[in-house]
Amino acid sequence: MTMGKRTQSAALEVRLLREGIIESRHIVQAVVSDERGRVLSVAGNAETSAFVRSALKPFQALAVTSTGTLERYDLSDRDLAIITSSHKGSMEQVRQVFNILWRTDLDPSVLQCPIPEGKRSALEYNCSGKHAGMLAVCQQRHWPLVNYLDRKHPVQQLIISKVAEILKMPAAEFIGVHDDCGAPTYLMQMSQMATLYAVLAASNSLDMERIVRAMNNYPVMVAGEGEFDTELMRLSPGELISKSGAEGVQCMARLGEGMGLAIKVIDGSKRAKYAAAIHLLQQLGWITPSVAQSLAEKFMNLGKYKRLEVIGELSLL
Repeated sequence: MTMGKRTQSAALEVRLLREGIIESRHIVQAVVSDERGRVLSVAGNAETSAFVRSALKPFQALAVTSTGTLERYDLSDRDLAIITSSHKGSMEQVRQVFNILWRTDLDPSVLQCPIPEGKRSALEYNCSGKHAGMLAVCQQRHWPLVNYLDRKHPVQQLIISKVAEILKMPAAEFIGVHDDCGAPTYLMQMSQMATLYAVLAASNSLDMERIVRAMNNYPVMVAGEGEFDTELMRLSPGELISKSGAEGVQCMARLGEGMGLAIKVIDGSKRAKYAAAIHLLQQLGWITPSVAQSLAEKFMNLGKYKRLEVIGELSLL
């Protein structure tokens, strides 16, 4: 990966204001990279490492688009969108996950993601679409189903090989751990996360183009009504891809320009990453003032007495 001479600058600060008085602060790091892996701008340290968490899902979906699994089971863009999702477990979303399993002749009992508290089925878990996609690939390739979450399983090896190919580094160098759903996730530098999304934005391969198209055409499948990813993609159709990850990770891409933005809130705050995202999308010119205002009303104005503000900017390298 090619770095600029300087990969550090002042981090962002997200402040919670209660009637204009600072009550809490969150420190945020952000990086913009291009599809060649060059760091273009940064707030904080571009080499900071964090677990990519659910922001990896569009790239885990490459196992589906690159193996003929979509064609073999006649899976649609809606199916592909739910495979990339961190969904809310709505009836519409759960039915879409079930559709993948039904078309691949698999019973929901094969899902190894948890059953959410107070729910009845693993289909309702927010990562069930990703798991259904992995299982569909296993079914198509005649790979074992029982241990599909094992990092040494062929489907997981396929996924990390795709990620490694994009980042031009050996797959063995990635540090993998179990995400909350049981599937592997990986430790990456912020610049690497941004590069992944820059490559996705460039859509130089049919496999990635199909993922981008699915997420753009069915944003409600990617997150859900009222969720940041869904609202951002709805308000900027055909222009941006957005995917949240747990513990303050947020990744976005500007389509057609080969640019990716990765955000990490150091204390893991969800509210802070959305505020930082809106602020940076405005600075980059990736959203219009009216879109920024619409998003701010939902994600930065937290009630009658509370609001968020962001201090700081990306620095060009």
